[in-house]
Amino acid sequence: MAENIYDEIEIEDMTYDPTLQIYHYPCPCGDRFEIAIADLRDGEEIAVCPSCSLMIRVVFEVDNLPKEENEEAASAPVAEAQMPVAV
Repeated sequence: MAENIYDEIEIEDMTYDPTLQIYHYPCPCGDRFEIAIADLRDGEEIAVCPSCSLMIRVVFEVDNLPKEENEEAASAPVAEAQMPVAV
C-alpha cells in the first residue's frame, strides 16, 4: 500500500517541544503535523496531522536527536564513593 506523503521535511525545519517531547511542523490545513521523539527513536519517520489526512516524512538521523534525560544522566561523570580509611 502506497503511503500518501504530502512532503519530506528535514527535522531541522521542525519545532521541538521539550515539555511534550514532540516535533511539530505547520500543516496546510491550519493545524500541525506531530511526531513524538520516542517514535523517532524507534525508527518511525511519518508525522501525521490530527485534523486532516496529510502526512509528512521526517528526514533525520537518530544519533542527532536530543538525548533522553536518563541518557544524559548516565553519560555524566559519577563521583566515586569515598571508602573510610581504617587507622
